[in-house]
Amino acid sequence: MQNNLTRKALTACAMGSLCLGATICQAETVNEDLGDVVVTAERMPSTRMRTPADVTVITAQQIEDNRYQTVGEALRNVNGVVITNGNANGDAEVIINGDQRVVVLLDGQRLNNDQGSMTRGSINLGMLPSVKNIARIEVVKGAGSALYGSDAVGGVINIITRQGEKAETTLDMNMGSFGQHNYELTNQGTANGWSWFVTGGLQKRGDFNYKGGGSSSNQMPNSDYDNQSISLRLDKQLTKQESLRFTFTHRSLDAGIAGQSNGRQEHIYNYGALTWNFKQNKPVTGFLRYFANYKSTSYLGKFDTHMQGLDYQNGWQLGANNKLVWGAEWHQSQSSNKQKGYKNKTITTQALFVQDTMRLSDKFYVVPGLRMDHHDAFGTHWTPKLAVNYRPDKHTKMYTSWGRVFKAPTADDMFYTDAWMRGNPHLKPESGHAETVGISHEFSPKAAVDVSYFWSSLDDAIRWVYDPVTSLTNAENVNHEKKQGIQITFTGKPSAHWSYDIGYSYIDSQLNSDKVAFYQPNGYRLGIHYKCNRWTANLLGRMGSGLDADLYGCRSYAVWDFNTTYAAEKNVDVYFKINNLTNQVYNLYAKSRYTGFAYPLAGRSFQLGIKVRF
Repeated sequence: MQNNLTRKALTACAMGSLCLGATICQAETVNEDLGDVVVTAERMPSTRMRTPADVTVITAQQIEDNRYQTVGEALRNVNGVVITNGNANGDAEVIINGDQRVVVLLDGQRLNNDQGSMTRGSINLGMLPSVKNIARIEVVKGAGSALYGSDAVGGVINIITRQGEKAETTLDMNMGSFGQHNYELTNQGTANGWSWFVTGGLQKRGDFNYKGGGSSSNQMPNSDYDNQSISLRLDKQLTKQESLRFTFTHRSLDAGIAGQSNGRQEHIYNYGALTWNFKQNKPVTGFLRYFANYKSTSYLGKFDTHMQGLDYQNGWQLGANNKLVWGAEWHQSQSSNKQKGYKNKTITTQALFVQDTMRLSDKFYVVPGLRMDHHDAFGTHWTPKLAVNYRPDKHTKMYTSWGRVFKAPTADDMFYTDAWMRGNPHLKPESGHAETVGISHEFSPKAAVDVSYFWSSLDDAIRWVYDPVTSLTNAENVNHEKKQGIQITFTGKPSAHWSYDIGYSYIDSQLNSDKVAFYQPNGYRLGIHYKCNRWTANLLGRMGSGLDADLYGCRSYAVWDFNTTYAAEKNVDVYFKINNLTNQVYNLYAKSRYTGFAYPLAGRSFQLGIKVRF
């Protein structure tokens, strides 16, 4: 009874803040432009309506308004995107179009590592920089191998960092349920052609509670964490056409292994890049970049991977209706997992790519592209693409794209060896094709709809398969994997103070003609946003149905989050968040066949914070 009363009281407070804001606010100017400029889909700036792809942009303002604290938290509210957790320490992977093979970039720099994991994902969202340093996140759904190579099967995520613009220091502090304490200090500024943006953070949490087993509150043992981070961007403008940019991120995590009595896991992430940008005022910009990434994890031993690389891009405007971009890449990694049978395994890849954006008429854009990747263990792979964008009027775009895709085996796929699991050095790369067709239409400056249908087909798909005869789980090419799905998103701003986004996605996944139990075959998203004068409030819903109850603990779920911010002073914001408002229960990560353990969604939690700018 007490829990029900608490829930009702909190809900009333949340709705009350919306009503209070509605009574005191005055009219604001409506942003009439629902479009945006994106750079990831074509490696150069293009308006969203001229880009033949399914693209979602999360802006710094949206991150601020919704009080997102991690990239994963921001991405999980994008239609067609799923975020799964594998442990208490912030480990998370992203799934787009039902596929774990996703490339994640930081200012165009590849963050995926060649060591990989037992899944097809090769990026941990826990390694990403503070959201305070992020200007925008571009999510491009569908095949991206022609521009970004291995892993770009489900899509590409490009995190674009903020450049210092003004002299300002910000302190963001909050505390909440489960003994949670978070502190982030940010400083930005400019001087003599230099600009900087730097953030340092500390995040701590104790063991979390969750609903399950007939109880509304169970404590997950050993699920605490301690996270320290620093993110830096430093820019120097050399001329009107040229600049240098240095970025660096460090994260260290000390976390319990959820569900175990005393196991600990430590992560260290260091990655940085030095980029020379040129032709900055031209339609097609260029750059030369050197980057180095380091990831180390200590758990029952130590495993780590180092990657360094050189990236080059250039291009030209070939007449009024033709833009050509091309580039070259050299990447080399060295991975070790001594307790699992391998040390200093080197993987080297080289690549060349070219893409031409051709405007055939006022209504037709055609974008052909071709990439060549050479892998020192698996030879040369060609990934062509062709995309067409048709604009019957200025409010509508119809597009289709086709592209070859591939993903090379990771070091774990090839060399991982212990008493229960065996990698396979004789694996073949996964290869196939992916297609998307879609339409975007703006009914008015205040409302739009996006609809897309995709399908993909991979041969020699790699999976870790359990053999009941030997009791071993082996990495194998299991032949054929197919996926298809549809996504529908409505966005709108019916008044000066209210906006909404509504999404539905359906995923069908098959392996050798047998259905695969995907995380959520049916996904639903709902966001209701309110902003007026000093008040901002957001109600965010994530729902799914058609789940495998044996793996996820339920057939369907509905999770609601609420946040509200009050600008108490010009430079002071006070905010309040409720995550999992209704104390929903389901497994974020499927139940293990070996241990029977599943990683549950944390129960209802609260957070109170203050942000001060000076």
